[in-house]
Amino acid sequence: MEIVQDIHPKHNNVFEVISRAGEAVGQQVYVVGGYVRDFYLDRTKEDRDLDIDFVTVGSGIKLARKVADMLGTDRLSVFKQFGTAHISYDNMDLEFVGARKESYRRNSRKPIVEDGSLRDDQLRRDFTINALSWSLNRENYGQLMDPFGGIQDLKKRLIRTPVDPLTTFDDDPLRMMRAIRFATQLQFDIEGETYRAIEKMAERIDIISKERIVEELNKIVMAPKPSTGFAHLFKTGLLHHFFPEMVKLHGVREVQGIRHKDNFWHTLKVLDNVAGMGGDLWLRWAAIMHDIAKPATQKFVKGTGWTFHGHDALGAQWVKRIFRRLGLPLDERMRYVRKLVRLHLRPIALVSDEVTDSAVRRLIYEAGDDIDDLMTLCRADITSKNDYKVKQYNRNFDYVEQKIKEVEKKDRMRQWKNPISGDEIMEALDISPGPAVGDIKDAIREAILDGEIPNEHDAAFDYMMRIKDEYIS
Repeated sequence: MEIVQDIHPKHNNVFEVISRAGEAVGQQVYVVGGYVRDFYLDRTKEDRDLDIDFVTVGSGIKLARKVADMLGTDRLSVFKQFGTAHISYDNMDLEFVGARKESYRRNSRKPIVEDGSLRDDQLRRDFTINALSWSLNRENYGQLMDPFGGIQDLKKRLIRTPVDPLTTFDDDPLRMMRAIRFATQLQFDIEGETYRAIEKMAERIDIISKERIVEELNKIVMAPKPSTGFAHLFKTGLLHHFFPEMVKLHGVREVQGIRHKDNFWHTLKVLDNVAGMGGDLWLRWAAIMHDIAKPATQKFVKGTGWTFHGHDALGAQWVKRIFRRLGLPLDERMRYVRKLVRLHLRPIALVSDEVTDSAVRRLIYEAGDDIDDLMTLCRADITSKNDYKVKQYNRNFDYVEQKIKEVEKKDRMRQWKNPISGDEIMEALDISPGPAVGDIKDAIREAILDGEIPNEHDAAFDYMMRIKDEYIS
């Protein structure tokens, strides 16, 4: 058996304390799961926050209390209903649980849990690469336990279940999402029998809560190349069960020999482009959603070809409904995605030499501080295989960005606020609260956006005094 070496010194010091704690309470203890897997992928030597899981043959809570005492920390959380405990220590999250075995009823995802051995605990793991463990016991300290060939699967870069995949996914259908998530994050393949089981069991995902699904989905979205995961979700049929709008993007229609591009694969390319530009989770969601309403607005116009007029506005309307159904937040993050979807066609409309400062001013006003993210999304939307077209589009966007900088420097429209408040309008014109106050503020705003007056208080006040009679009877 292999004896593990070259563990991060800080982690090894903690492992030695846990080993002594296990001996003190008379329980065997093992390091399990992701930490062990990541060690063999050379991902644990970085000095970063880590989650480390421990299984003990006995009470996880009893062992954790002893470990906390020996480490001299009071940062211990106990979850009696789950038989687990958690210690935060030196940028490490240490999780303790007693070894257990599980069995499932056919129509329930809630397992029947019993105390078990290390072997029982390994059997309930989702994938062979997550069933690896190290002993922290005196008689074989540091010994690798690999009952299902997880090390070979790591070398082959393969995701495989330790037991029959149909049973694995029937027990907990979320494991299908996890298989695709790990394959995407680690850039692994999914073993053939495991992949076919996902295809066969895809409908079982319907019993999983939207919160658990979207947690895995967001990890796929944040992978270096998220298109890999979405391609798997589509091909296995999982995506059809929780994101049918995205599935409808797939396919190409042809009329009079004229075809449009496949908007599903185009969307994935845009998503990868945003990921490659360092986009955060919500900018990536804007990429996913930017063409979501194209199927609903698709029309063939003789002499013109395929059109998708209004897909930006309709897609923006859909964002809240889709976010709600998927379990995504309905706060400012949703509004940010909705804004980018609504505006994603606007910058390309500003490429002509005749573009007015007013048009640029309005774009800056509507996008606000998100203007840079909007431009990132627009550049990511260039997916042509024609190098000349790509260069031309990028030159166009260079021009637009330069115009934005010029107008912003002159007019300061980002995070714009009306220079005249409602209170000042009422005081200056001696009027009560009512529609006229809002109408006057709107008129001032439009005058500034159109360039009739500068974005300054005195100019706005003088303009108000000139137009007041139009709004006050």
